[in-house]
Amino acid sequence: MTATTLDAAPDVVPPSARTRPAPARTPFRRIQYVELRKMFDTRSGYWLMASIVITSAIATVITLLVGDRDDLTFDSFAAAIGSPMSVILPVIGVLAVTSEWSQRTTLTTFTLVPGRSRVLAAKLLNTLAIGLAGMVVALGVGALGNLVTSMITGVDPVWDISAGTFAQIVLANELGMLLGFALGLLFRSSPAAIVGYFVVNLVLPGLSGALAAAQEWWADNAGWFDINDTRFLLFDGHLTGQDWAQLGVTSALWIALPLLIGTRLVLRSEVK
Repeated sequence: MTATTLDAAPDVVPPSARTRPAPARTPFRRIQYVELRKMFDTRSGYWLMASIVITSAIATVITLLVGDRDDLTFDSFAAAIGSPMSVILPVIGVLAVTSEWSQRTTLTTFTLVPGRSRVLAAKLLNTLAIGLAGMVVALGVGALGNLVTSMITGVDPVWDISAGTFAQIVLANELGMLLGFALGLLFRSSPAAIVGYFVVNLVLPGLSGALAAAQEWWADNAGWFDINDTRFLLFDGHLTGQDWAQLGVTSALWIALPLLIGTRLVLRSEVK
């Protein structure tokens, strides 16, 4: 008989040599850039952003054609532009969150970036930045309308909006966007969050007014519970110390609390 020899068993690779190095953490700036692109990539997102300029131009033209040109000032154009902005900007805040669920991209997003809080932070910062940029563009269109009115009438343009008033207008719209963002986190459904926003801004003021007419206590203290009662004062530019305190309390109740609850739900929910 001939003996057969077996080859020696290959050396066992130690576990330290088999493990791959952990990939580098995705920079927050890149996450923010990608989330910003998401807000513009779809047709609906693109035209929603474009509607800021379009509606501002339409409101300016209507004000120029219909309004009394001798009495038109920068504030007149700002007031006309403010109405469509109060609708468009909060919807942008809602869709910044809910589009992930409506387009079913959450699994991809949270797989590539496991830290969900970083994604939500990027979405929030982009939402606030777009709100600020949108207001600057909208008021820029209004300023152009004011100059055109001055050229037509031959009267010097009236710039009756101070920097402080402009800052308060921006704050009012940013609070609206934050409310939409918070509702988006809370419901994670575009229709539900948008309906919820309009209920808060259109239905609740009527209910609060009816309750104030029937209850003297509510008429005296509604500002501590109704966010619209104090937020809309920001557009007038005249807030007392008590008004600012009421704005802080109602913002905590209607924005900060839903934002915290919604964030917790997103961080703990199962993504499918």
